[in-house]
Amino acid sequence: MNTSALKTDPHFHEAGRRFFRDFSPGDEFYEHLIDAHNGLSDEQSEALNARLILLLANHIGDLKVLREALQQARVAG
Repeated sequence: MNTSALKTDPHFHEAGRRFFRDFSPGDEFYEHLIDAHNGLSDEQSEALNARLILLLANHIGDLKVLREALQQARVAG
């Protein structure tokens, strides 16, 4: 039985929009992420990443999910 609260399967979506491949919305997010970093210095990119992490962590809110995400990110790195 999987007791993990962290979703690791593709889960990107947009309300009211259909995608024909599971990875398409993830690719679209990645494109937006890269665009957000265009023209920034390394220091500015690091600051953007830090702000984005905090915004998304606040949106998720569930400390169990956030702890699991931190553990997974550390192991994968």
